[in-house]
Amino acid sequence: MTRPAIPATGSGASPPGWWPVLGGVVAGAAALVAGELVATVLVPAGAPVAAVGGAVIDALPASLVNWGKETLGTADKPVLLGIVVLVVLALAGWAGASEVRRDGAGSLVLAGLATVAGVAAAVRAESLVAALPAAVAGVAGVVLLRALTRRLRAGGAGARAPAPRPGAEAVWNVPGLPIAPVVPASGSGPAGAARRSFLVWTSATAALTVIGAVALRAWGAAASVVEQTRALLTLPAPATTESVPAGAELGVDGLSSYRTPNATFYRIDTALRVPVVDADTWTLRITGLVEQEVTVTFAELLAMPLVEHAATLACVSNPVGGDLVGNATWLGLPIRELLARAGPLPGADMVLSTSEDGWTAGTPLEALTDPDREALLAVGMNGEPLPVEHGFPVRMVVPGLYGYVSATKWVRELRVTTFADDQGYWTPLGWAALGPVKTASRIDVPKRGSDVAAGPVVVAGVAWDQHTGIARVEVGIDGEWRDAELAEVTGPDTWRQWRLDWVATSGRHEIAVRATNSDGETQTSDIASPAPDGATGWHTVVLEVS
Repeated sequence: MTRPAIPATGSGASPPGWWPVLGGVVAGAAALVAGELVATVLVPAGAPVAAVGGAVIDALPASLVNWGKETLGTADKPVLLGIVVLVVLALAGWAGASEVRRDGAGSLVLAGLATVAGVAAAVRAESLVAALPAAVAGVAGVVLLRALTRRLRAGGAGARAPAPRPGAEAVWNVPGLPIAPVVPASGSGPAGAARRSFLVWTSATAALTVIGAVALRAWGAAASVVEQTRALLTLPAPATTESVPAGAELGVDGLSSYRTPNATFYRIDTALRVPVVDADTWTLRITGLVEQEVTVTFAELLAMPLVEHAATLACVSNPVGGDLVGNATWLGLPIRELLARAGPLPGADMVLSTSEDGWTAGTPLEALTDPDREALLAVGMNGEPLPVEHGFPVRMVVPGLYGYVSATKWVRELRVTTFADDQGYWTPLGWAALGPVKTASRIDVPKRGSDVAAGPVVVAGVAWDQHTGIARVEVGIDGEWRDAELAEVTGPDTWRQWRLDWVATSGRHEIAVRATNSDGETQTSDIASPAPDGATGWHTVVLEVS
């Protein structure tokens, strides 16, 4: 037997149950875009989505953070931000349903979301101003939600209906907030006009939201004040230069170039939103266990005798044969010079560097004061100012150490301390406190699964062991090891190209590579995952030669 519909209190019929949800989602999306626009233009540190995402990461257990890092790789940040946005939109949809059934209920939901984002942003940025974008988002969301849902009530459409009898069906089953079942609408009368008004206003809001999102993307990509400042910046000539030797490139198609272009250099960090740092107001403070604190501005740093140095950076998360490694020529000031001015006190053995976004790295003091190691406060990368995503205006580059203990981008403070008293960001999450790089090598060509014809074949790749250098590379073809030809390098801090000419025969072949550093140590064949201090094993490629 068909149950009779429950009529609305006003003239006409109740709107479909998903209409209030749609209104809430559109209002929530518009609020997100409004907040992000305010953050991009006025308060970059207050970006609501990134602030909430950062708070989520801080609250997650170490095992889950490491799982995301290892499983998702460089996709971890967009995945997390996507989840945050979807959760916010889902709650906004619920807010729309709540607002129709109980005046003000949905507004409280959106206000609560804005409060959470504002508090997260203010805490992370250590500034109440960072809560402004979330506040704007909250006000915009509430105003739009009330404006849209009001149109569903107009003329009685969507007005609060009596609760259904026990067992009655509801379209949007929100506990405590039942919505009347759908009743086919005639489209005429006050309710029909109200629904048409709702659709018009919702469509207009959605269109403006899309325009705002496009503007946000365009502004973030091209209109950043920091990007303009960077584009106009002329780096000083280095006091010492380092030229790439003519024999550094072996001329093999598909082989990684000796110097990695900035556009393709790997990026690994915890920043959910790239920090925007004004070079004119940037300062670096050296604090902690020092005879005197030192503060340096960007202009003062540029006026110091800067050096040019080629160095390879590698991420500790790089798997065997992975691409989270790159080589560049850096321009910067040796960190040891500023540390000497500060005067580290006896007993200090670590420098805790802090990024603009609050990330920290614990670097052995010895590595930063070593006169034979060019640990730099870098301002330039491959002949141009640092790209914003690679740390503009200033970052750290320390040859011989994995990035998680040394390569702080957007660096703001160097605190001289001890390993007993302080830890970098990743150490409490289970990664080793010390991160010296391990000897590694990679096959770039031929790639696994590529079509290879019998006859002459070039096998080539790169090998690295920063601050020690590569002395030998061997290629194993079906278990038979042969010495590869090595390219020239600027010094021991960079990777080294290698190649082997091979006459391939038809059939299945297994190619492996291993490197020996300048201390005579050959990389181990033992397979280990990146955690806790770097992956090991020989990179191997299996080919079917036709």
